[in-house]
Amino acid sequence: MSHTHRSLFLLSICCMCFIFSSQRLVAQNLPASQRICGDWENQAKSLRIKIYTEDEEFKAKITWFRDTEGKSLNYWKDKRNPDPKLRNRTILGMSILRDLEYNAKTGTWENGMVYDSKHGKEWNASASMDKKGLLKVRGYWHFKWIGKSMIFHRIK
Repeated sequence: MSHTHRSLFLLSICCMCFIFSSQRLVAQNLPASQRICGDWENQAKSLRIKIYTEDEEFKAKITWFRDTEGKSLNYWKDKRNPDPKLRNRTILGMSILRDLEYNAKTGTWENGMVYDSKHGKEWNASASMDKKGLLKVRGYWHFKWIGKSMIFHRIK
């Protein structure tokens, strides 16, 4: 590798480190309850969500998802929703998380509901962040040990 290429490579690495650390600093400067707010992508890089507050509760909506069939993201509808009136709503932009409340004692978000459009089901939900800034959202059925978790990393 030439000196110029090595310098460019090192500069690229430094820039990436700066971007990732600045994202983490922005999240750390928020009040503890607000650290969950922002844009997130799941580990499989197939789903992006935006978490925000509205009326003092935390909510999330789908901002992007991987379409494996090559169709417009607006094509996909909530066809498995148990409410027939909602089956024609688009999945893109759909609210999928509601009622989360911050628990200052545990540093977690609890008592929410998450909607799974793939199966047309709504589940109890909780969320937590680890020391690396990864977000863990858990959907469960009455008991946290009966459920599934999805891990997200902050984007933008």
